[in-house]
Amino acid sequence: MKIKLLIIALFFSNVLFSQKFYLSKNSISDSLVLNQNISNIADKISEKYKNAKRPDSLEKLFKLEILAGNYKKSLSTIDAYKKAYADSNSACIKAIAFEFYSLAKEIEKNEKITFSKALNKAFELKYATLPEKYSFRITDYFTENIPDYREKFQNSLDSSKKTDSISSSFAIGLCLNYLNYKTYSTIQSQIIQLLDSKDKKKFIVETHNLKTKSGGSVTVTVTRRKESKQSLPVILTNNIYAGKYDDALRKRAVAYDYIGVVLNTRGKRTSNDIIEPFEHEAQDVYDAIDWISKQPWCNGKVGMIGGSYLGFSQWGAVKKIHPALKTIVPQVAVGIGIDFPKNNNVFMSYMLQWISYVTNNKFTDELDFNNYAKWDSINTAWYKNGRSFRALDSISGKPNKIFQRWLDHPDYDEYWKNMIPYKTDFSKINIPVLTTTGYYDADQLGALYYFKEHYKYNNNPNHYLVIGPYDHGGAQNFATNILRGYKIDEVARININDLAFSWFDYILKDGKKPELLKDKINFQVMDTNEWYHAPTIEKTHNSSLTLYLKKDLNSNRLIKEKPKTTDFITQIVDFKNREEKDVYFNAGKDSIRINNSIVYQTDILDKDVIISGAFTARLKTAINKKDMDITINLLQIKPDKTMFYLSDYLGRASYTKSNEQRQLLKPNEIEIIPIDNSTFVSKKISKGSKLIVILGINKSPDYQINYGTGKDVSEETIADAKEPLEIKWYNDSYIEIPILEE
Repeated sequence: MKIKLLIIALFFSNVLFSQKFYLSKNSISDSLVLNQNISNIADKISEKYKNAKRPDSLEKLFKLEILAGNYKKSLSTIDAYKKAYADSNSACIKAIAFEFYSLAKEIEKNEKITFSKALNKAFELKYATLPEKYSFRITDYFTENIPDYREKFQNSLDSSKKTDSISSSFAIGLCLNYLNYKTYSTIQSQIIQLLDSKDKKKFIVETHNLKTKSGGSVTVTVTRRKESKQSLPVILTNNIYAGKYDDALRKRAVAYDYIGVVLNTRGKRTSNDIIEPFEHEAQDVYDAIDWISKQPWCNGKVGMIGGSYLGFSQWGAVKKIHPALKTIVPQVAVGIGIDFPKNNNVFMSYMLQWISYVTNNKFTDELDFNNYAKWDSINTAWYKNGRSFRALDSISGKPNKIFQRWLDHPDYDEYWKNMIPYKTDFSKINIPVLTTTGYYDADQLGALYYFKEHYKYNNNPNHYLVIGPYDHGGAQNFATNILRGYKIDEVARININDLAFSWFDYILKDGKKPELLKDKINFQVMDTNEWYHAPTIEKTHNSSLTLYLKKDLNSNRLIKEKPKTTDFITQIVDFKNREEKDVYFNAGKDSIRINNSIVYQTDILDKDVIISGAFTARLKTAINKKDMDITINLLQIKPDKTMFYLSDYLGRASYTKSNEQRQLLKPNEIEIIPIDNSTFVSKKISKGSKLIVILGINKSPDYQINYGTGKDVSEETIADAKEPLEIKWYNDSYIEIPILEE
């Protein structure tokens, strides 16, 4: 009976998904007809999602319910969506715009009042329920580009003119584009006014243009609670992303009972200086803290917080520590020159997109940055035409001095070293530090670089690390319940903001140390539902699994025993070929693209193991050129034949012995290439799984291409490709995987 019901359910689901929907031609020109048409379509499609459990499906469902006019039901679905998205109150303002809109429509219908009055009432009702430490973020959801939403909807509508009926997938896209435009065009302006009115009652906001001792100009904005008369510790954030986000950063500090201050970098907001990312924080933050510490509202104590660039800037600030700076909380900190704009000395195409984002104007260029089609076409054009990586900005149509300046420094040289502490500088950093990052944080290598260097040059520093199953956003905000399709363990679902400000209470107000920080390194082992704690990062594992690369006719193996006879696999990579077809490795239920790579796999594991740490490798190889950019990916094939991404590495062979000085390979001579800077992960690998290693060569629009001539890679072109790269991967090469045995 259960099987029959399942078959029937699948049948109706497939029928609905393949269903065609009629869209009246009058819809194109008549807004009332359009609204009714879309409402009818949304009502029908919502049936497909009525049993939704996952956040992405619940999001579609509540949006379709709003369009169908089922406002009361949509509010219930919004609550379910937030609970599915993240635990506790962390997600309480997710979908807040749609909640305001739907609640206002329900009030308008029930109380027979104008929508504007209903929206005022909906706002007050919802705002009153929100804790202040979350309500300050509402503004973040009302910075949407309404003309962009209108254009996306109009494009969808225009595409529908070609036929009398539209597919289910197209209909969903049309509906969602329509709702985005309709919601924000209807409520954004009014909500902003209501929020501004609230803020004026609560806060004193002051903006100052500060002249630095080195002759620069920076903007400092202060937010204080109106009723507060006493001096308080200050939480400072240095932010290059000038805009409404600054307001949230300052109000967050106030919500946790501090003074909130944002320092915008040179050239941003009121500063007329040239915008030069990363170059002046080491000087300017010191001067800003000096000014802050002398203000009557500051009690002489300053802490810093922020993620990504905002995390980097704290490390810039401690290159020369001001006496008033008592602690820093660098979250997902960019390792300038380490993991951005180059990863293990390989420059990334994304750097040009980011530079444009922060230098096109005094704030941020959201439209340009979010034009992914544009940037993808630029990177693809560069990749296909084979011009030098240095020509990428010219291909974009806008030459960029910062882009060119960065490319002038392929080594980790004085240019990068001047921005952050270097070697013995870390020995002078004796203030408490709390670092947060994630296994899937794009800046994990940067965050851990600072952590490792601090421990290397400072004897047992007061520096704590929290790392778990988080991405770049989660490790500086709050954990989502599902990350990349993985349902994270319940204990990992923490609010990073709460942790950070508990730390500030501990350091700046003599409060209690956060409960999570039981030792210096605090890491959540995925699939155990437990946090583990260790005194050093080296103690996050206590054993290792050494796997050699064995050649096999059927399937290349990862084996524990070192081979007794020498052998190798020959790999050929033709850099001239830019039209190659994608190649995939199939694990059963999942597959992964493996272009220009070789796959090695273990036997089926006969017991559970915990991988904990960053893998290393020693690759014995000989190539016919002078250099290459190596990629390594480590994955789990689970017993159900699905795949789980664990860790990765990308780096230039000529810099593996030192990122400060390039050491070219000798063509056709055997070399040992050390791999020592992969990403950290901690996860229980269940019995019945396999591990796979995908070893390859970078050849992608996402990074510069190393043709192996030995010249500056940024100058090489496809004309330097000549004969294909030929690599011999010897079978006594090995990968060493850190293991935690309990």
